[in-house]
Amino acid sequence: MKQLPNIITILRILLVIPIMILLARQHYALVLWLFVVAALSDALDGYLARRYHWQSWLGSVLDPLADKVMLVGSYLVLAWSGWLPWWLVIMVIGRDVVILLGAGMYRWRCGSLHIAPTAISKANTLLQMLLGILVIVFAAGLLVPVVLLQALILVVALTTLWSGLGYVLEWSARARVCRQRT
Repeated sequence: MKQLPNIITILRILLVIPIMILLARQHYALVLWLFVVAALSDALDGYLARRYHWQSWLGSVLDPLADKVMLVGSYLVLAWSGWLPWWLVIMVIGRDVVILLGAGMYRWRCGSLHIAPTAISKANTLLQMLLGILVIVFAAGLLVPVVLLQALILVVALTTLWSGLGYVLEWSARARVCRQRT
């Protein structure tokens, strides 16, 4: 039973495949329902892990990975379908690549690494998800003001830059301290 949260998270990762296929085939109402299932499974695995103390290192890696896979997969299909600008998708993916490369370099040069998400990073992820959902709602033909989508695209771009820059500055400073000690 201790692995149940991880199993739920893995199922959420696998859910990305039908979401991407349905997005590409423009079945937006079904995609919205699958997003609801994904959100509920995210809440459930987190609740189970906390309530029964079933947290694990694997879970701490899989849970944010599931969110990223869902987000990046959705953004790629939405850009390919013309619903999101490619420059935003490249920015979102680029931020994550920079963070991963920086974390790898830090780990290689300094050893132990524990990255906790910053407040702006959490806000950025939430805004990215909100944008993805609202774009799908708009694509489904439901009323979402275009000006809201345009504003949210800019806000996501700004928080993506702010978050990425924050990580780069913080971990660059930590790396300098690490190198001075060695």
